[in-house]
Amino acid sequence: MLFVWALIGLLYLLASLGTKGHLPAHTVSFLGALLGLTIGVHLANRWLVPFSNPILLPLVALLNGIGYVEIVRWNPPAAQQQATWTLLGGVLYVLTLLIVQRTRDLDRYRYVLLLAAVILMLAPLFPVVGTSINGARLWVHFGTAFQFQPVEIAKILLAIFFASYFADKKELLTIPSARIGNRLIVDPRPLIPILLAWGFALMILGAENDIGFAMLIFTIFIALLWVATGRLTYLVVGVGLFAAGAYLAARFFTQVHARVSIWLDPWAQAQGRGLQLVQGWYSMASGGIGGTGLGLGHAGSYIPFLTTDMIYAAVTEEMGFVGAGILVIAFALLVGAGFHIAQRCRTDFSRLAATALTLVLGFQAFFIFAGVLRVLPFTGITLPFVARGGSSLVANYVLIALLLRISNDQGPDWDDEGVVEAGDATVRSS
Repeated sequence: MLFVWALIGLLYLLASLGTKGHLPAHTVSFLGALLGLTIGVHLANRWLVPFSNPILLPLVALLNGIGYVEIVRWNPPAAQQQATWTLLGGVLYVLTLLIVQRTRDLDRYRYVLLLAAVILMLAPLFPVVGTSINGARLWVHFGTAFQFQPVEIAKILLAIFFASYFADKKELLTIPSARIGNRLIVDPRPLIPILLAWGFALMILGAENDIGFAMLIFTIFIALLWVATGRLTYLVVGVGLFAAGAYLAARFFTQVHARVSIWLDPWAQAQGRGLQLVQGWYSMASGGIGGTGLGLGHAGSYIPFLTTDMIYAAVTEEMGFVGAGILVIAFALLVGAGFHIAQRCRTDFSRLAATALTLVLGFQAFFIFAGVLRVLPFTGITLPFVARGGSSLVANYVLIALLLRISNDQGPDWDDEGVVEAGDATVRSS
């Protein structure tokens, strides 16, 4: 955390020097807010989850800090909103740790979580509160001052539900028990309820024109099914279903067709729908290895939605290949820490829940990286903790809190001599 404080503080000062030629007037208040928030969350960890993985919080603070520096550099009014959402995310992070005292409580209420996820996904389709922005009907608003994306919370609830169901039906989905002639096959009946829930979720997301989260939910479902059962057949069938679904979506959904056409030939629409990607590549190319320097880039003047969809391009221009690599490595470490938590879990549900939550973060980051770099069609998913967006930021803080609760429930990480340091005390195994 000391390293993160120093790095983010220096980046903030450099961005102001590059933009205005002098140190920012609110340096002390910024550093005070940074220290106060991170120390407060750290103390909450020491109190509520003292044996949890210590890597996650510094990585989250690093990503959040880099994103905030870029947002305040390009859109100061939005940076004030982002700071407010960050504070709210920290508060909900602590509340999540206080409310979810044991991991098994999540398993106990799996169908309640599923019902809540369905209601949240349906909310944007309601005529009064639902609203459409840029062709996607994802938002719920209350008056003119408050709006959010309920699907950000729904993705966490669905991930936990999938983990709970697969943990409960693991043997039925793994061991062949149904007979066809002289051969035993895996009984497909346990898959019917989960397929219905999954298909319903995809239908809702399709009705809302949300290709990004539809891809995310599909990928998590197939990956978790494979992790739970270890059967390669499920993975192969999932890839086939994904290919068929992508083909049908590209033909019958206007937004999907537009995004695929941009992906195949963005230069044909360089002055239209492809402008965002094309200008983003020019911006990243101008950054080179070391970047143009914080506060010295020009991406904000010609890239639409820079601090939301294309913040990776903004970081790459001003911090170069080095900055782009820092983001990728930070997410790789975040995913690695999540999978390490999953490996240490003693129950199937805890293991699958940690895996599912890690996959949510990992695939979300991968989809936006791949979209900006034209590896996959651009989906517009926000980069976790980095991009501007209150709904995503708050939801991801809750996700990290759940991961740390799962990690803490496994107990301390014992070394070869049976000794682990917990705070100022040393605990020795019997």
